[in-house]
Amino acid sequence: MALNVYSLERDGEKSLSKNFKVKEFRCKDGSDPIFIDSELVRILQKVRDHFGSPVIINSAYRTAAYNLSKKVGGAKFSQHQYGKAADIYIQGILITKLAEYVETLMPNKGGIGIYPIKTGVRNCAFVHVDVRATKGRWKG
Repeated sequence: MALNVYSLERDGEKSLSKNFKVKEFRCKDGSDPIFIDSELVRILQKVRDHFGSPVIINSAYRTAAYNLSKKVGGAKFSQHQYGKAADIYIQGILITKLAEYVETLMPNKGGIGIYPIKTGVRNCAFVHVDVRATKGRWKG
């Protein structure tokens, strides 16, 4: 779909869909602008509608510097840097069930990674979802 550019200051409260706002996709380093792919929003809204519960975004857009920082340790060409990825979870839903549903939405494309809790690195388990053109599946 389309890659859109937003400003946290100007567009932070702007609705991207029924349940998602621009500010949820911001880089945790507080930088502006924010890049968001509309296909990613569409997928996340379908997840929200399916489970009937809020989708919590741990991380979405990341600047290259933040992505490669020791705090994040992201991949060099992470889809987060292009506004095409989000790390998500839903309270009370197993990440395996979440990933299984995302698979039904993107059976032949996109990235889906399952990440269990890692002591000292992450405080919760999550599923990485990205809307790349090729298919990638992994467990972190």
